Order: sequence, then C-alpha cells, then structure tokens
Amino acid sequence: MDSSALRLDAGPVDYILIALYFVFVIGIGLVARRQVSSSVDFFLSGRSLPAWITGLAFISANLGATEIMGMSANGASIGMATFHYYWIGAIPAMLFLAVVMMPFYYGSGVRSVPEFMFRRFGSTAHLVNAISFAVAQVLIAGINLYLLATIVNTLFGWSILISTIVAAIIVLSYITLGGLSAAIYNEVLQFFVIVAALLPLTLIAMKKVGGWNGLSDKLHASHAFTADPMKSWPGEGLTGFSSGVLSVVGIVLGLGFVLSFGYWTTNFVEVQRAMVSKDMNSARRAPIIGTFPKMFIPFIIIIPGMAAAGLGAFSGSGSHDYNNALLFLMRDLLPNGLLGVAIAGLLAAFMAGMAANISAFNTVMSYDIWQTYVVKDRDDKYYLEFGRIATIVATVLAVGTSAFASQYSNIMNYLQTLFGFFNAPLFATFILGMFWKKMTPAAGWTGLVGGTLAAVLVGVLSEDALGSLSVGTLPLSGQGASFVAAGAAFVADIVISVIVTGFTEPKPESELRGLVKSLTPKEDHAEGEVAHWWLSPVKLAGVSLVLVIILNVVFH
Repeated sequence: MDSSALRLDAGPVDYILIALYFVFVIGIGLVARRQVSSSVDFFLSGRSLPAWITGLAFISANLGATEIMGMSANGASIGMATFHYYWIGAIPAMLFLAVVMMPFYYGSGVRSVPEFMFRRFGSTAHLVNAISFAVAQVLIAGINLYLLATIVNTLFGWSILISTIVAAIIVLSYITLGGLSAAIYNEVLQFFVIVAALLPLTLIAMKKVGGWNGLSDKLHASHAFTADPMKSWPGEGLTGFSSGVLSVVGIVLGLGFVLSFGYWTTNFVEVQRAMVSKDMNSARRAPIIGTFPKMFIPFIIIIPGMAAAGLGAFSGSGSHDYNNALLFLMRDLLPNGLLGVAIAGLLAAFMAGMAANISAFNTVMSYDIWQTYVVKDRDDKYYLEFGRIATIVATVLAVGTSAFASQYSNIMNYLQTLFGFFNAPLFATFILGMFWKKMTPAAGWTGLVGGTLAAVLVGVLSEDALGSLSVGTLPLSGQGASFVAAGAAFVADIVISVIVTGFTEPKPESELRGLVKSLTPKEDHAEGEVAHWWLSPVKLAGVSLVLVIILNVVFH
C-alpha cells in the first residue's frame, strides 16, 4: 500500500497538542527520578502505589499498539466476535488473578513472577522461566516498536528506520529516568489520552454510519464476512473453524482458559503492576478495578473498526488494509484539533505497550538473572545502575526484533502465537504447583520446556502461525492455530509434570508455606476488615463478573 494514501492533514494545532503530550511524558520521567533512591524504587515503585493507579496501569500496560490496531483490524474483518478477547479472554482471568493468585504473589514478598518460580521449584525452573520471559518481552517490545514506527512513517513520512529510532529513544528516556514509577504514571496518563482520542472517533463514526442499525445493514450488505459480523457467538470468523461447536470450544478453552489465564495470571508485565501496590488489599483490587474499563474498552476500539468496514473507509486501498482501519477513519472523519488528540492517543498506546515490556524485562534481567546467577552480593546501587543499562540494552534489542515483526502480515496472529509459546505452559506449571504440593522441582522445569516445545511444534506444523517457518501439515490457521498451540502446550506441560513427579523427590512441606494453597494458613493472607463493600476484593470481583455476563448475553 502507498503510505501517502494515509498521510493525515495535520495542522499546527495538532502538532502543538502532540508536542504538549511528549512534554508531559518526559516531565513525568523527570519527576519520578526524584523518587528513585534504591533498586526497589526503580523496579517496584517502592511498593507504595494506590489501587486505582495500579488498576489503570494494569489495563494501560496491555492497551498497546497490538491491541488498538490489532483489535480494530479484527473488528473490521470479523466483527463482534472480536469482543471475546475481552469478555471471555480477559475479565475471568483477571478476576482469578485477583482473588486466587495475587495473595500468593504479594504475600510471599517476591519481586517478580520468576522469583516465585524459584521459591516453588528451585533454580532450574527459575532460570528457564526468567530467560524465556526476557526473550518474549524483547520480541513483543519489537512488535510495539515496529507498529509505532509504521504509524509515524505513515503519518509524517519519516523513514521506518528513523521512526523506529526516534520512538525507541522517547520510551527509553522516561523509563531510564524514573523506572517503573515513570512507566506506571505515564500509563495512567496514556489511558486517559487514549480514551480522549478514541471516544470522539467512535461517536463520529457511528453517526456517519447511521447508528447501530445502519452499521448492521452496511456490514451485512458488504458480503465480506465468513460469519455474521453482528453476532459474537459461535465466532467461526475468529477461530477459523467451520463447526460452530468446535468454534465455541476453541474460544472457551483455547482463548478463555489457556491463553487468557496464561497471559493475565503469570505474565509479569501485568502482574508487576499489581505487585507494586501499597498493601495486599490494594494488590488484589488492582486487577479487579482494571476489569471495569477493560470490559468497555472494546466499544471504542472494535466498534470503530467495524464502522470503518461499514463505511468502506479502506475500499480501493487493498484487501489487507484492515490493520489501518482506525487511521482511515481518522483521515476521513476528524477535524484539526481532534486529529492531534487522536494521533497523540495512538502514540501513547504504542509507547505504553513497549514501556511495559521494557520495564518488566529490566526487572527480571536485573533481579532474576544478573543478581541471582552472574554478579551476586553487590550493593543496591550497583543493581540500580545495572537496571538502567538493561533498559538501554532491551531498547536496542527491540529495535532489532522489530524487523521480525515486519515479516508478518497479521501481527495479532504472531502475538497470540508468542503467548501460546511462553504463557500457556507457564500457567500450567503455576496452577499445578500452587494446588498440588507433591509436584517436584524437576517437574517444574521439564513441564515448562516440554509445553513450550509442544506449542512450537504445532506452530511449525500449522499453515501460518510462524509465517514462513510454518509448513502447513496441519489445517490450522489464524487465531485457531494459536488456540490449538496453547492447548497443546498446556496439556503437554501437565502430562510431563505428572509423569516426572512420579519419579522425582518433592520439596519438604515446610518450605512450601505461602507457595502452595493447602499448606498456607488463611491468616497468612488475611486483610482485616474493610470500611466499605467495594474495598472487598471478593465482593468487587462479584460485581465485575455479573456485569461481564450481562454484556455477553446482551451482545451475543
């Protein structure tokens, strides 16, 4: 596609708004730097943040380039079935993290998810998890950086290389200055900027398309969909399965259980945001608070994509331009001023995603790899400075891995494939180890390795999960391939773990208090009385669950 077809007619007021946004971003980094006096301040914000801050950061860290561009593209290409990524593929797992798993994370006092692995399964499982997580974050940061550079190139005409370097320098500057606090406070700012950008675009697009009925009429008339775009179930357009029953099973088990729980409950990028809360109650409420905006975000991301398809915004520009659905809408519908806010919102989203990956990477690299295995027993200032160096290294590596992302025509498929490789087996190991006291350290690392290899095998044998590396032996493509790969990883991990446990020695029960549910007294995770019902994590989670069930029924 000729990117000049998407060049936006930004005026002076738009550039002023964008510049003001970047002034705020760097300013937050400078202010946060004053609060950084130790490695705990840099990597974990001193564990002093309130639940509403960490809850919004929890969501904003995920609200990156891949979500906004990928989900709007899916909305344009498959319609309402895309809502499953939120209502089935996010909310239940976020609530499970808050109610069941966060007491173990926060109560054990660990600084990272891999460190929890170290305490439960020992050094081998810890090292496997830490290395695989670090690799995954560099790859995913590359995706966010590539998309950010592509947008800058499209909007302003800069070369991809220059766009990549400039974008990387901006993100690097505020994380290096203020560490995780800078990333989190910027993520809160970015959340509001993203909403301010996408809400007006959604309202204008829906008015232009003729409201909900007009959208339905236009999408049905286009004949461009393999399934009804206004129905979320059974979602054949999402899974690529021809059978409605198999599609529902794939969504519920593949997306709703394995991929979703693997991502939201064990991915340190997300868990880190809750871990930095000021107390146990705040740490548990952070993911729950995040579920409320999370369940309504698709209305300002997916619906605009559907409206773009209904309006034919990208007609004549190629059949693979769904990824640019939002950009076409911005070009066609937004006046100057609103256009500047929208551009700033997109840039905010892309930086939020990359910053989340980089800040999680530098924590794991510094605490879990460097301090644990390479250079031990140095003073705290040494690890603080190493963390800043790790941030620079991660950013440089992300510039390199952005080239990998550029090879994939569907970024969302690539991303979900990575989640299947790294998060699905990790969730299996966690959930088994947290509830089965006999699971052994040897089972921990062999299950992880075996599960990952099973997912890679499915990816290689599928039609397009790994791009040119896939051989097409299995008739799996798109999201269906990533669902099957994640399922294979989960099952393989469980089977291998059970078999290996039968032949190896478990840890003494005395070492598993706080790490295994049956061996952890309730008083270890006691939170005391709360002043109001909405401060109770379990009650607040119940409200969220009821709301998301209602949304699933209303928009079925």
